[in-house]
Formats: sequence, C-alpha cells, structure tokens
Amino acid sequence: MIGGIFTTLFGARRNMVVDTVEAFRENAEGRAARAATQRSEALAQFAAEMARARRGGWDRFIDGLNRLPRPMMAFGTLGLIGAAMADPAWFSARMQGLALVPEPLWWLMGAIVSFYFGARMQSHGQSFEREMAAALARMQTRPPAPAGHGPPRADANPALEDWWRTQA
Repeated sequence: MIGGIFTTLFGARRNMVVDTVEAFRENAEGRAARAATQRSEALAQFAAEMARARRGGWDRFIDGLNRLPRPMMAFGTLGLIGAAMADPAWFSARMQGLALVPEPLWWLMGAIVSFYFGARMQSHGQSFEREMAAALARMQTRPPAPAGHGPPRADANPALEDWWRTQA
C-alpha cells in the first residue's frame, strides 16, 4: 500500500508533487534553460544584424563620398556664421548674391537634397529589413520533431508543434 502511494505521488513517468508545485512556482532549472536559449538567440540575431559583407575598394570609396554631404552642410553652416562675424561686409555681399537666385531654382535644389537624403534613408531601411527577414527565416526554419521520437522537450508547445507540422 505504501509503495502504491509513493508510485502515485512519485510515479515512474510523472511526479505529481513536482507537477503541482510547478503550477504555483516556476521550475528554476527550466527558467535557466529558457533564459540561456533566449540569450543565445538574441546574440545570434545581433550577430546577423552586425554582419557585413566584405566590400571592395571602390564600394568603400563611394560609401565614403556618400557620407560627406551632411557633415559638409553642417560645417558649411557653421563657417557661414563665422564668416558673418569675421567680415560682415564680405558676408553681406555673398548673401545679396544668394537673394538674386530665382525661387524655382531654390525649389529645385530643395527637391534634389530631399530626394538624396530620402532615397539614402529608404535604401538603408530596406537593406536592414532584408537582413532582418533573412535572419528571422534562418531562425524559424527549425524542422519539427517527428511525432513519437525521443522524450518531449521541456519547452515543447503543442500548438506551435502542430503549426510546424502543417507548414512542413
């Protein structure tokens, strides 16, 4: 009779005491395993995001040129402020020349600058999205475990496993 009670409570396949306690308190070993998996997947994702393809000298040169307009505009604006303070007459003559530029030409220049930065931002955004989609695809191509093979995993999710089977 005592053996039957112990088999019921601490059976060969399941432990009712452990199962009951885990309903109220998280399994520390399972939590540590899930945290380790989460950390390794996050690091793998970061590595995929930061991985860069090797580029040739010409590509690096063009990338360097593409990085020049913003700093040049910022330093140019600071230079204009400095020139206005250093030689107001010279600065005034240059600004009078700018006042003679027709308004449609200003609109054209504004459109060119806007399209340059907009296209550059869109290009970077799309390349980032492509890299993230590829990283997600690599992480989600885990084949489902065949039914009835091996012990059930601690992190097994029956709904997710059913979905994996329908995707195969």
